[in-house]
Amino acid sequence: MSMRPLLLNSLSLRSMSTSPVWEAARKAREAARALSALPNEDRNAALERVAAALDSAKGAIESANKLDCDEASKPSAGVALPLQARLKFGGSKLRDAIQGVRNLKSLADPIGQVQIKRELDKGLVLRRVTVPLGVLGIIFEARPDAAVQIASLGIKSGNGVLLKCGKEAVQTCRVIVDAVKDGLRGSRASPDVVALLTSREETAELLKMKQYVDLIIPRGSNDFVQHVMRNTDIPVLGHADGVCHVFIDAKADQGKALDIAMDAKTQYPSACNSVETLLVHKAAAGQFLPAFAQRCKAEGVELLLCPAAAAVLGGGFKAATEADWATEYCDKMLSVKVVGDLTEAVAHINKYGSRHTDCIVTEDAAAARVFQSQVDAAGVYWNCSTRFADGFRYGFGAEVGISTSMMPPRGPVGLEGLVTYRYYLEGDGHVVKTYAGDNARPFTHRDL
Repeated sequence: MSMRPLLLNSLSLRSMSTSPVWEAARKAREAARALSALPNEDRNAALERVAAALDSAKGAIESANKLDCDEASKPSAGVALPLQARLKFGGSKLRDAIQGVRNLKSLADPIGQVQIKRELDKGLVLRRVTVPLGVLGIIFEARPDAAVQIASLGIKSGNGVLLKCGKEAVQTCRVIVDAVKDGLRGSRASPDVVALLTSREETAELLKMKQYVDLIIPRGSNDFVQHVMRNTDIPVLGHADGVCHVFIDAKADQGKALDIAMDAKTQYPSACNSVETLLVHKAAAGQFLPAFAQRCKAEGVELLLCPAAAAVLGGGFKAATEADWATEYCDKMLSVKVVGDLTEAVAHINKYGSRHTDCIVTEDAAAARVFQSQVDAAGVYWNCSTRFADGFRYGFGAEVGISTSMMPPRGPVGLEGLVTYRYYLEGDGHVVKTYAGDNARPFTHRDL
């Protein structure tokens, strides 16, 4: 009786292992092993060829992106406006993405870095050396720029990459991945190191590929990240909601506060590092909020206010609800709350925030240090916009996502987050027996 389900499972696994998705994963695994053995110079040469191929494909990428954007803008598509904004990929955005590929060449090789070199005894030397993770499965939504960033990071770090884009970006991503593969064909790296998945069924298969895939990075809502975690045995590095805060302290400089808060909200409202809740010290509210509300009106930002903020600004504004404090709008909307002091601000952030990026604006260094030590987030800023939370701006070249986990890697995940390490031990006939028992030889444990 128990043999039948076992046979069915075996047949199911066999059919999956011969599917195009499993074959792409197998090829990515083999290509990644070969890629990891290439010297940094060859991987950099591959990046240059990929950048050149993307340059040549600019027109095709922008044409495909227009088709995706036109389809997404139809009411029947049901694509929210913030997602439509993220979907747009051309002009300076495409130019910067290609430059980001080239910028990776100047970064240090993440492979082969010796983290520990220690003599255990004469002639017995231990080394801990960085190595690629293997094959990454990246699931992202309507972000064609993510395909460029992730593919290039994979090449530089010696990893294979399986890209699963949202249905809204399929045509754009197909052209991007084709260009990446064209560039790799002229290099010592195999085009198989990068593959594109486009359907939900392929996503389900991806989550079962433990024998080929070493890390899943889902970029989306917290619910989506949790869904992925529940449905795979593969380690998951979550890139979830960005409920970011800016706190205007009692001793904030008015000009800095206005510029920082406006930049954090309006520079790119649909980004995950855009501010979603503004906290204002009660001592600063009377002066700051009227000026800020005026600038928000000019920029088309809708404010949702707590009762204390409404008392300062008067009528004409929507009231913020309990749900608003934990909402990622990804739009020109901002919830505003007046708080009694720094302690209340920190408590609010730690209760409602997503551990992404939070900022204090103040001229009080002591208050800033308390804020930075007590707020539980991957990025805790002082007098600068939350929009700086980005791998490119950090000098990482690019990022595969922003991790809000407590475990490393945390924050923007660049090259350093895409390697692990391996222990190498070299001896000359050494055996453990020598170091055990009553007459055990002592270890030297000397760092070299």
